Amino acid sequence: MSSSIDSLTETNRRNWDERVAVHRADRTGFYAVEKFRRGGDTLMPIEAGEIGDVGGKRLLHLQCHFGLDTLSLARRGAVATGLDFSAPAIETARGLAQETGLAARFVQSNVYDARAALPETFDVVYSSWGAICWLHDIRAWAAIVAQFLAPGGFFYLADHHPCAIVLEPDGGRLYWHHSWRSAPDDPVGYDAPTTYTGDDTVFTNARAYNWNHALSDILCGLIDHGLRIDFLHEHETVPWYMFPKMTAVGDRMYRLPDGYPRVPLSFSLKATKPAG
Repeated sequence: MSSSIDSLTETNRRNWDERVAVHRADRTGFYAVEKFRRGGDTLMPIEAGEIGDVGGKRLLHLQCHFGLDTLSLARRGAVATGLDFSAPAIETARGLAQETGLAARFVQSNVYDARAALPETFDVVYSSWGAICWLHDIRAWAAIVAQFLAPGGFFYLADHHPCAIVLEPDGGRLYWHHSWRSAPDDPVGYDAPTTYTGDDTVFTNARAYNWNHALSDILCGLIDHGLRIDFLHEHETVPWYMFPKMTAVGDRMYRLPDGYPRVPLSFSLKATKPAG
């Protein structure tokens, strides 16, 4: 990576390092940490219903944050590994694994260096919710996903929809505000003094950078690196309060309120690496 990309990534890492303790405390219940500690599953309804049986499968969770979904997948029987670039996140994930007695491995690395940190392959590669917007090169990401998959393995992704991330609210309306595709050296920069969970803790490292990725770049990146798209689903719900006046639809999911046009807020896909 260039020095400018390194600097942007480091800024993002400092922001995420600071979020970890707030998210682990989960004072608003956004992450359902207590439900998890009581033996529950923290996967959102979309991926919970689509990922299928992971029992006995070697599974890699890219950008795992502090490990709740990784450990939920371990609870479903996966032989789970979580990877994240934040040292406090990995430390917290390891603590949760020890506390719950769930067998999962956690490795600190950014996605682009992940092959050096983990030379093996997996039956499942998994990523979800607010993950790929932190990556500057989606084609390189797709190559890494493909490299991690064993023949016959599959990749599963659920995340916000590119149609939604370009919008910003203004005066009760949503306007197309951001470019639909971000160049690596031209991310969307913003200040996030508090986190998306509703906790009002103010961060010192508020600056962050995101990259918008076209759906075609995501899909064609995976296809170009040898994966077969099994399904692409678009959804009108998302698991956070993306815009003002969102309507709760249950199980931590939200949609746009009545009177707004119906637009996809999230998507999910499954892609398989051919066995032969």
